[in-house]
Amino acid sequence: MSVPAIELSGVVKRFHGVEVLSGVDLRIEKGQTRTILGGSGSGKSVCLKHMIGLLRADAGTIRVDGQDVTQLSEEHWVHLRRDFGFVFQGAALFDSIDVYENVAYPIREHLDWSEDQVRERVRLSLDSVGLEGVERLVPAELSGGMRKRVGLARAIALQPRVILYDEPTTGLDPANSRRIGALIQKLQRELEVTSVVVTHDMGLCFAVSDRVALLRDGRIVLDALAAELRDSQSTELRTFLEGSDPLPPSFSEVLGDVPEEPTDG
Repeated sequence: MSVPAIELSGVVKRFHGVEVLSGVDLRIEKGQTRTILGGSGSGKSVCLKHMIGLLRADAGTIRVDGQDVTQLSEEHWVHLRRDFGFVFQGAALFDSIDVYENVAYPIREHLDWSEDQVRERVRLSLDSVGLEGVERLVPAELSGGMRKRVGLARAIALQPRVILYDEPTTGLDPANSRRIGALIQKLQRELEVTSVVVTHDMGLCFAVSDRVALLRDGRIVLDALAAELRDSQSTELRTFLEGSDPLPPSFSEVLGDVPEEPTDG
């Protein structure tokens, strides 16, 4: 069996004595789009942040490409994070600088490049997410969907091997949610990356996933191929779906035809 891109074994995390993760076991294969489903407060984002060293486990083991990174120092994590792109839930753009500088930020932080090289990588990154001619706009001038795409452009600026998405469609209308789903698929094909998507959005889940894990009460209670979920009789899944949107009837209807995004918000 090949070495997985990321593997969590028995990961436990507590905050102020409250156990949020209670022994998470999760294997993410290279080149796979792996979705972690769960309700609000289930620990999905906590799980994601352990994969990039933003949180440290109280117990258990985390491996990246077979390397045990559980106790890795922050100095070593700074280097390792170059292989990761992180798309934050709220895009997390710097409001005081323009789109160009937002996307250029990780390049300047990690690479000793000339300005011409930076400019070309920023252009390619923005082109990849369907944004052209917005370099000198500031985040306040962008619609919600455009801000998400700028965040995605920044995440791929270092050409990572793994992209982590934290609730990428939160706050977006259905058309822009479909657009983000289509972009995740596009980048998966073109960059040949491993993707981990944290969401409670069933439409996005069915649109992009190879395999899905359901997190509940701090544990993975279901782990299956996305195609298997439609016929699953899992009580855990049905309980989760009672508080979610209905299952979409087909993958094509989830994505549909993605219209152009309006520029006025």
